Order: sequence, then structure tokens, then C-alpha cells
Amino acid sequence: MPFVPHTSHDEQLMLEAIGVGSIEDLFDEIPPALRTGVLNTTPDAITEKELIRLMADRARQDEINLSFIGAGAYEHHIPSAVWDIVSRGEFMTAYTPYQAEASQGTLQLIYEFQTMMTRLTGMDVANASVYDGASALAEGVLMAVRANRRSKSRRILMTGNIHPNYLSACLNIIRNQQIEIDVLDWDPQSGLTDQAQLGVYEGQDYAALVIAYPTFFGGLEDVSVLTDWAHGQKQLVVGVVNPMALGLLQPPGSWGQAGADIVVGEGQPFGIPVASGGPYLGFMCCGSGIVRQMPGRIIGKTVDTDGKTGFALTLQAREQHIRRAKATSNICTNQGLLATAATIYLSLMGDVGLQSIARQCHNGIVKLLDGIKDVKGVERRFLAPVFHEAVIKLPKPAAQVLLRMQDDGILGGYDLGEVHPSLADCMLTNVTETKTDADIASFLSSLQQAVVA
Repeated sequence: MPFVPHTSHDEQLMLEAIGVGSIEDLFDEIPPALRTGVLNTTPDAITEKELIRLMADRARQDEINLSFIGAGAYEHHIPSAVWDIVSRGEFMTAYTPYQAEASQGTLQLIYEFQTMMTRLTGMDVANASVYDGASALAEGVLMAVRANRRSKSRRILMTGNIHPNYLSACLNIIRNQQIEIDVLDWDPQSGLTDQAQLGVYEGQDYAALVIAYPTFFGGLEDVSVLTDWAHGQKQLVVGVVNPMALGLLQPPGSWGQAGADIVVGEGQPFGIPVASGGPYLGFMCCGSGIVRQMPGRIIGKTVDTDGKTGFALTLQAREQHIRRAKATSNICTNQGLLATAATIYLSLMGDVGLQSIARQCHNGIVKLLDGIKDVKGVERRFLAPVFHEAVIKLPKPAAQVLLRMQDDGILGGYDLGEVHPSLADCMLTNVTETKTDADIASFLSSLQQAVVA
């Protein structure tokens, strides 16, 4: 669709037609305190030629031989068929299926995505995806506050080893809704939640406990103990999970005696490339008892008057295009194209394939951690079980080691000093099925040279 600019006269005519004095009046629902005001930090415009040069320079910064960075975005092999199919016009150009009767193919695909995510997580219901993993967490917190009828508070408990970017995004989204988050400390030896401190919170009114699985440090919490404790305190449980890990690990629907109540996470590992910070795919699942509090759209399967199978938007009155200010969410954007990629990826992998990939990931980190035993001054920082990511303690600042490894064309991991100053000598390293034994040997050789340089 070509861009058609509106002149000042055009704008005035439209405002008069709807009885509004100015464009600013269209946003009178937004409190002044929430408005940005003048955009003083917005850079000056540049020409198309300058923009192309700038983006080409930035793209070259991504050229690297080997990357062992994870920290929420993981490099997995993507079968060629995934994006060959996703790039077809009927998928690439499809938008929100508001007219269900004309969008049966899109609706069926999303229905399949929902079905796969419920199977993977062990939950009853999944929505049609949300913006990304961080905003999915915020949506899960908001949903828990609405759904927990036994709690009168707007307070949430959260394990302190959750991804710091997720926590930051969550706070930004919920801070104007008078919701408080209390963060539990992680044990300095294991990196897991210090369960001894749970007694401090017993008897207090919290709407939910948020559990990371795996944690930001790669460790695996005793999710059943935490889930049963939370339910004993009349709290809901929100699980923030890496979906690839569920190819091997216990699904949230089976945590403890009753399972998690809400499950969110980032679907990027399923057929979506690591591409300079995006795009991402948030997923969200829950138990059937609280489904009416779930934001976003849900696709349902039914039959028409002739008995033919059909698909329809379900419970969509909760969305902003129906109820606007009364919607459960105003940011629950369905990532339709990426949900398509994830659905095709999961269809190609199947149960056995997904489990095989997850096992290869775990075996890879085990080999790498076994190899660092021969590197002087290097050791594991935390000894808790891991899936495919772990924290490595170094004899010097991680920033120095990573810079030296980069000279060898290797991104060795994520500098934890950027988010936890006490871990400035640690890096978070990830291994997926894309790394061969030779790759791991190259990592260890580069690490050896970096720590003595």
C-alpha cells in the first residue's frame, strides 16, 4: 500500500468531522504523567544513502565464527523448509484474522500452534502468542493478579535468578498498575532460590510466585517444592520456561501436586534466527479454570451448520479492539508470522526430534564444562544441575577474557558483570546442537589463551 500523506487541511477536515479540536485531544485518556513530551534524544534524520551505509556497517559487526552466547536468545539449527514455507505470500503478508470466515488457513495454523504449546507445557490452554518472552511475563503477572480470587493484594513474589531484562520489562509494564514485586535472593553457592528464606514470606498475601526454569544462570530449580509451597500459601504459580528445555525436563503442568497455573516464555528457539536482537515470539499457557483472564486471542475449533470443520476466534472480547480501556491487555500483539515459523519447526521436529535436540544441547554443555577443568584458574561458579547453559568463573574480569576470545572469532559468552557486579569475573556460556566437538575444542583453546594473556 503506498504512503499517502495528509496535509494540514486534510487533518483539520477529519478532526471537524469527528468533533475533535486537535490531534492531541484524541489521546486525552493518557494521563499527563505518562506522556513523553518533547523527544529531545531523537537523532536527526539521515539520508537513505547514509542509512544503508550505517546498517551495512552494523551488519558486519555480527560476522563471527562461533557464538556461545545464550542469555535468552539461542542459536539452533533451522531446517530450510521452515522459512521457505513461512516466506510464502499467504503467510508473509497475513495479518490479524479479524474476519475468521476468510482466514481459515491462518486460524488453523494458530490452532495447531496452541495445541503444540499445551502439549509441550502440560497445560490446558494456550493463546495465539504474545509479543515476546519479557512482555509475556508481564502479562502473566497481570493475569495472576486478576485470576487469584483468594488474594486481596497486588503483590508478586519472584525468584531473583530470573532474566534481568525480563524483570526490567515487567516492572516497566506493571509499575503504573500499583503492582509490587518482591524478589527472592538466590543462594551464592548454587545460584538457585534460597528456600530457607521462604519462611519469611509464609502467611503473607501474595497473588503469585514467579519461577524461572531454567534460571538466568542456567540452573534448574526444585520446581515441585516451590510450586507446592506457593499453593500452600494460596498463591498462583507463574512458570517462565525455555521451551526447548521441555524436550527433556518436567513440564510445568506436572510441577508439584497441582502443576503451575500460568506458563510463559520465549519461543525464539523454535525456528527463529538470532538476528541482531529480534524478532521474538512470546508464548502463554494456563489452566482451564482461569482461561477467561488470559489476554490475547485464542483460536477454537468447531463445525459449521453443514458439519464441516471450521476455526473461529474465541473469547476475543478481552482484546483492545473490542473493549479498549477495559481489555485485559493493550500489548498482546499476536506474533503470527513467528508463530507460523514455530509451528512448522515443531511439526518437522516432532516429539522424538525435539527430545533429540534438547539432549544434544545438554550433552554439549556437559562436554564444555568437563573441558574447562583443564584450564588453569577456570571453574564452574555454580554447581546446580543445568540444561544447556552455565556460569564459568574466570581468574580475571570476564570482559577482558571475552574481548581476547573475540580476536579468535569466538563469542565466548555473556559478561555477567553487566547485570551482577559481584559476578564481574564470570561469564554465562551456552551450547546448542549447532556446536560440534571441534567447536568446543576451539572454545577451550581460545579460553586457555585468553586467561593467560
